[in-house]
Amino acid sequence: MAVIGFDLDMTLVDSADAIVECVSHTATTFGFVADPDHVRATVGLPLDRVFPDVVPGVPYEDALAVYRARYLSHGLAMQTLLPGADEALRMVVGDGYRVVVVSAKKDTHVQAVLDTVGLAAYVDDVVGERFADTKADALRERAALAYVGDHPGDVAGALGAGAVAVAVATGPSSREALLAAGGDPVLDDLTQFGAWWRPWAAARDGRSSTTSPGTAVPGLAAQEAGR
Repeated sequence: MAVIGFDLDMTLVDSADAIVECVSHTATTFGFVADPDHVRATVGLPLDRVFPDVVPGVPYEDALAVYRARYLSHGLAMQTLLPGADEALRMVVGDGYRVVVVSAKKDTHVQAVLDTVGLAAYVDDVVGERFADTKADALRERAALAYVGDHPGDVAGALGAGAVAVAVATGPSSREALLAAGGDPVLDDLTQFGAWWRPWAAARDGRSSTTSPGTAVPGLAAQEAGR
């Protein structure tokens, strides 16, 4: 069964407030004050890229332990579904594809978020602690045909795996940054996913679609070239 990959934070769920709160708590624990706007701009990055600026000099594992404990006790309850997320996963699964979520988060935290927001039933596989090139490794191992994410690192991961890079401008990265990274298509949010998915999946599966004859389907040529 063919596989479609999704990022988690700011792609399927709005986790920005939770991450800002937990990073700020971590900073306070070690005697620092985090700038919420700065932290918000880093959402989606691995924490080992965030903590050096927020808690300088604090051993990474010490900061990580505080952050993860706070995330489980407070952050999970702050997660909300982004518009179109449930419908997008339901569409993919309904068309006979498997869903894998590949995230910079720890895999058990990814699963906990999916359980909390009600998406777990759609997801066959979870891979945690991956970003950019290491996301590409996970996607390649699973022969993912497309990967949906909100960060240029997600686009890089998709392209590195030979998959279609479906970008959504729901995170801190602008549409322009996602286009420059190679996102094709770039959607405003997942409410637009169906308009891309239906003709793309129909063209790939040889089914009829609502796409006009001769209309190019974003990402299809790249996907075919990569297989």
